[in-house]
Amino acid sequence: MSLREDQAQKEPLLSEAEEAASRIFALGPGEGEALWGDGLLATIKATKKQTDGRCTLVEILAPDGYGSGLHVHHREDEGFWIFEGELTFYVGDQTITARPGSFLFGPKDVPHAFTVDSGPARLLFVLSPAGLEDLFKEMGEPARALTLPPQPEAPPSEAEMQQMAVIAAQHGVEFLEPPPGQ
Repeated sequence: MSLREDQAQKEPLLSEAEEAASRIFALGPGEGEALWGDGLLATIKATKKQTDGRCTLVEILAPDGYGSGLHVHHREDEGFWIFEGELTFYVGDQTITARPGSFLFGPKDVPHAFTVDSGPARLLFVLSPAGLEDLFKEMGEPARALTLPPQPEAPPSEAEMQQMAVIAAQHGVEFLEPPPGQ
């Protein structure tokens, strides 16, 4: 028996309960990695590392009139829990009005979008399995304050939109045309 094998036999292994307990974490209001992107404030509340790949949670602050654009996730299901504001969701063939306390579920591979009808809106994205926080990090920038980002002077150029589509595709997200209501 090698020294390494002998040492491995002497080291206790964590039980499943101890392993799970080692992943316990808590974030208070305003805590989490805050990012600005696409006109939103996104605060990552739970990552794939923290949840052992089970889910990602991202708190979103979106301005009045915001529209996400029609897109589809090819890797994860997405839930939306509304805390503030009134929104219209387009999920598959359904149009759903959501108010504070509402929860909606959009399965992977089903196109969806939302607009903020009365805001700002605050909601929680619940994504399973985990990993989409990487897209938020790649497409966003660290927020300088826990507020909505400054609004850009001009909409993104066609080249910028194409670059965002490439990055999104690398994370299993596909932008679709046309956006709802157009």
